[in-house]
Formats: sequence, C-alpha cells, structure tokens
Amino acid sequence: MTSEEKKAQLLLKSVLFHYHGLDKEEEKNLRETAQSLDAKEELNWVSEFIAQDYISAFDRARLYLNQIISDLPFERRAGYVKMIWEANHLKGFVTELEAAAMLKLARDWKVEDVLIQLLKKGNPNKD
Repeated sequence: MTSEEKKAQLLLKSVLFHYHGLDKEEEKNLRETAQSLDAKEELNWVSEFIAQDYISAFDRARLYLNQIISDLPFERRAGYVKMIWEANHLKGFVTELEAAAMLKLARDWKVEDVLIQLLKKGNPNKD
C-alpha cells in the first residue's frame, strides 16, 4: 500500500470520526489502523490536515479523497465505503450527519448502491 493510500484510509476514518467528536474508542481505532499499516507519519499528516481548519476538514478531505479513490476499481472503492461503515459503528450507531457524509462520498465514488445495502443491513456489530 502506498503512502497516499495509507493517508486516504486514515483521513477517511478520521474525518468521519470527528463529525461528532473523536471518542476514545475511535482514537484507539485510528492508532491501531496506523500501526497495522505502518503509517505513523501518515497519521500525523491526517491530524495536521484536520487541525488546519476543523470546520472545513470534511470538504477538504472529500476533494483530496476523490483524487485518490474515485479512479480505483469498483471493488476497492466499495471496500472503502464498507470500511468506514463498519468503523463508524464502534460507538454502536451512526448519526444522521455521518450517514449523510458517507452517502456523499459513496455518490462521488459511484458506489452508492453498496452503501445503501449496508444501510439496509444495519449495524455490522449487532448480535
């Protein structure tokens, strides 16, 4: 995985986690993801990216991510959507704002149907 792909994965998770305020479980998930990807530098880059302007972070991230993800094969784009869907359930639910943000990204990447199917299935962590 390239450094840009590591940044994209961490930025995607981070920007959506910050939608409601990063909680401890989500922060732990980001650190673990960075560790599993050997992406400490990329996680630092993501933190700085968001800190530059917290209010515009999602819109800026969306532009950045579209440059990297929108040209990937369908299965890889769908995989990113599935990853963020599952990661956002760490707290047990997904807020309306988070779902709307995911829908925007899925629409950008032309994998909206994948997200809709995940929405219909509900919480992947539910017993």
